Amino acid sequence: MKKLGFGLMRLPLINDNDPSSIDFDKVFEMVDIFMKNGFNYFDTAHTYLKGNSEKAFRKALVDRYPRDSYIIADKLPIFNLTNSSQMQDIFDEQLERCGVDYFDYYMLHNVSTNHMKKFTDIDSFGFVRKKKREGKVKHIGISCHDSPEFLDRILNEHPEIEFVQLQINYLDWTDNNIRARDCYEVACKHDLPVIIMEPLKGGTLVDVPSTVKDMFNNYDEHDSVVSWAIRFNLSLDNVFMMLSGMKSVEDINENISIVDNFKPIDEVEKSILNKAVDIINDTIEIKCTSCNYCIDVCPQNINIPKYFDLYNKQKLLNHENSYSMYYNNYVSYSNHASPDKCIKCKQCMEVCPQNINIPNNLEKVVKTFDN
Repeated sequence: MKKLGFGLMRLPLINDNDPSSIDFDKVFEMVDIFMKNGFNYFDTAHTYLKGNSEKAFRKALVDRYPRDSYIIADKLPIFNLTNSSQMQDIFDEQLERCGVDYFDYYMLHNVSTNHMKKFTDIDSFGFVRKKKREGKVKHIGISCHDSPEFLDRILNEHPEIEFVQLQINYLDWTDNNIRARDCYEVACKHDLPVIIMEPLKGGTLVDVPSTVKDMFNNYDEHDSVVSWAIRFNLSLDNVFMMLSGMKSVEDINENISIVDNFKPIDEVEKSILNKAVDIINDTIEIKCTSCNYCIDVCPQNINIPKYFDLYNKQKLLNHENSYSMYYNNYVSYSNHASPDKCIKCKQCMEVCPQNINIPNNLEKVVKTFDN
């Protein structure tokens, strides 16, 4: 099996403020190219695009390809559950949305310290074990954004877990908060295959500072910025799959070319990446990956990732007023609330995989642009 998976968390939209406005002409073309080139792994979740990701999978794959030609991975959103009966309801809804009778890979979504009580009280591990016995799930695993110590504990307590999905990229590899390398090593210790998510850190490793681009280009002018990130991930042992949230035909073609012509990262390139990490970290103040989990739980309907992106770009360029127009236009014309409407309920922090203090950073956004 080829190790590039199509992540369906970010799909091309006709209206960026409407997650139901999926551009299916583009999606169909992307899926067809992906499948034609021998790639067939697709990853979705109940919460992605407010449920429209699963529906898009059905329309793009199930309605157009035979069941044995593709592989689907889905996730149970334990962070949204309050009682055990909801698990079956959501699982049935997922099967219906996706249009399948079973899932090839099924995960407990974002197993973490914050949600410990939720997934233990409702016995979510028992639920997925039951689904596997029933043949509704072929392989069970977890996605995790937590410490390696926590991950090790969970894997010790639940030997039924068959794979782990982790956030890994060269920027997070030695990050003191994400601790990607340590989590990866825990999975390897348990001899579990790893599925990599956020290999480009939500686009952060595509739109890198010009000094990093120049450094990459001076070493090898034929290797793209994206290639450096993908090659880093696929050079790791024990990687079963790497997900990429591709939003255009160009993204698909570039990713396929990199994987099909893969060359491992060598020692010299590793040292270059270490320098790139230092440069990038100096420019990114809010380390948001635009997963959008926070939007789904925000009672004020604030598009938090959008405001963080504008803030980071403002800080990166360091040009007075350079992004103020975009900020003001978005505040005025989008259907999302402005960041000053934050009521500091901290529901967003409970679901943030990056452990960002969102209310405090929204205050920074307001202070920067409103001044």
